[in-house]
Amino acid sequence: MADNTKLAAEIRTKFGKGAARKIRANDKIPAVVYGHGTEPQHITLPGHETMLIVRTANAIIDLDIEGTAQLALVKDVQRDPVRQVIEHIDLVVVRRGEKVSVDVPVVIEGESFSGTIHVQEASVLTVLVEATKIPEHVVVNVEDLQDGAQIRASEVELPAGAELETDPETLVVSIVTPRATADDIAADEEAAEAGAEAGAEGEVADEDAESESDSE
Repeated sequence: MADNTKLAAEIRTKFGKGAARKIRANDKIPAVVYGHGTEPQHITLPGHETMLIVRTANAIIDLDIEGTAQLALVKDVQRDPVRQVIEHIDLVVVRRGEKVSVDVPVVIEGESFSGTIHVQEASVLTVLVEATKIPEHVVVNVEDLQDGAQIRASEVELPAGAELETDPETLVVSIVTPRATADDIAADEEAAEAGAEAGAEGEVADEDAESESDSE
């Protein structure tokens, strides 16, 4: 995880779609902070700086809410489905040293055995990890794995201190031979067998012809 990022936030007192549009027009983002038994706080965040932060999954932000410090986890980012503009952000209060349950992206590295491909069955794993030590991703290496190989959640290496919450038997990656490749191999084998049979038949025909010639 990258270093905690500090953002200055302002308390928001106006609500509704119209108020939210005005906030976004001023290059700011509406947000809410909640959790740990606290009353939800409606705030605005600086647009550009916030957009850079939320590019990373499970970002932790050091908020300065008009002079009050608050550590928060980015829980949900709501975007316009067409323009992809950030419309609202949900933040969850966290404490240093506590563990939180988060979905961490799975990244595949390496190349499986020649002629095979990897199929990613799970894009994230849910882990319990210290709030200030959330990994950006977990890595699964498929280097030289052969057809039929499978990697399950329990086999994925997690950062020190992280605990797997996803079902350990969850299939994460499987190695397969593409159908076209398998069919091509079968066709080549059939062609080779047909060629061998044709060659054998030709040899028999030549031998029969020679036998007839000798008898004459």
